[in-house]
This record gives sequence, C-alpha cells and structure tokens, in this order.
Amino acid sequence: MQQYDSILPIQLKNLKLSAINANWQLVAESATQQGWSYSKYLSHLCDLELQKRQASGLAYRLKESLLPRNKTLGGFDFQANNTINAAQINALAENDSWVKSAHNIIIFGPSGVGKTHIAAAIARRQVELGLRARFYRASHLVQLLQQAKAQLRLNEMLIKLDNISLLVLDELGYVKKTEQETSVLFELICHRYEAGSLIITSNQPFSQWETIFPDSMMTVAAIDRLVHHATILNIGNESYRATHQDNAIHR
Repeated sequence: MQQYDSILPIQLKNLKLSAINANWQLVAESATQQGWSYSKYLSHLCDLELQKRQASGLAYRLKESLLPRNKTLGGFDFQANNTINAAQINALAENDSWVKSAHNIIIFGPSGVGKTHIAAAIARRQVELGLRARFYRASHLVQLLQQAKAQLRLNEMLIKLDNISLLVLDELGYVKKTEQETSVLFELICHRYEAGSLIITSNQPFSQWETIFPDSMMTVAAIDRLVHHATILNIGNESYRATHQDNAIHR
C-alpha cells in the first residue's frame, strides 16, 4: 500500500490532476471514516478537480476579456434611470443563446447614463456562463485593425477575433471619420455579420452615423448588417455617473 501511496502523486502530477493530487489523502481519510464506496470516493475527487478547472477557466476568460473591473449588474442602480428595462437587461445577461446565434446588442444614450457599465456587465455574465468575450474602446480596436491592415495582416486579425464569441465596442461615436478608420471598421462589421456577436455602445443614434462613415451607402450597409439580428436599447434620462457622484458627496 505504501508503494502505491508514493507512486500515485507522480501519476496524478503527470496526468495534471492537481486538485485530486492535493486532496486524495485527506478525502481518503474521510471516506474510510464514513464508509464510502470506492465510486463515491472517486466521484468526490472528480468533483474537486472539475471545480478547480472551472474556476481556473473562468479566471483565464475574465483576464483575457479586458473587461473593466466591478462592472456587474448587481452593482448597477437600475432605479437611477427609469428608461432602462432591468428585466430585459437581466434576461440578455442570463441567456447565452443570442451570442451563440451571433446576434448583436446596440446601446444608445448620451454620455454618463451607464451604457458602458451595462455592456460590460452583460459581457461579464456571458464569460461566467462559459463564453469568451473581449472589451475594446472602439477607437482603440480601429487603431489595432489599421495597424494590422498596414502590415497586410487584417484578415489574419479578423480570423483571430473569430475565436472570441462576443466583442464589446464601446463608444463607437468617437471613431474619427477618416477613410482609413472607417474602412477597417466596416470590414469588421461585415466579417462578424451572422458569424460573431457584437455589443456596441454609441452616443450617436443611427441618424448621425454618417459622421462615422464617409458616405451614406457605407453607413446604410453597416447599419443593415448590425440591426438584422439585434436588440436595440435606448437609454436616456440624466447622467447615471453624475447622479451617483452627487449621492456620494451628500452621504
């Protein structure tokens, strides 16, 4: 028996079963005391391994998502803005079918009403459900796409982004209207169409998107692809950010 006790840790290490390796002796003592069957003992160890792998996977996906910290739906004050449908937002966050179907969410509203918080919180919940997401300031992603295009790697980058189920493009309205920027943005939208999900936030409604794209034909084509399978949220009211800053001051 002692011979196997010395060999087992090496075998578990080689099999990369770190949670089982760390717990098998302690669990064996409990199993003996409580009269567990061999199958129950093994099942318990497997549960520990699965729990560790799930936690490690979540930690990795959150790190790669680049999502801003502390942006959760639990931390959002829905009562501060009566134009937000809390039930609708929570339903989108808890259901991953729209992401798996490559549908989009587009969130409109002026600065400070909570667009970024809601977008990031929905994306974070999708990560918790097991999907991969990535958060970008729209202007920053456009810069990265421009650099890739200049290096003749744009298609390679777009294909790489295909591995991310959900992309968040925050503040699309701040993308500058230049042929170089809007052409790569348009290529991204076309590439993701019916292939990958986008959450887009913008302080400009569709009627003003000609300030983003250089001509009306490109504007219409981009909007058409985005809204074909999309949920559109319009957030109004006063600044969520300013309201909460005021509340903090008066506490």
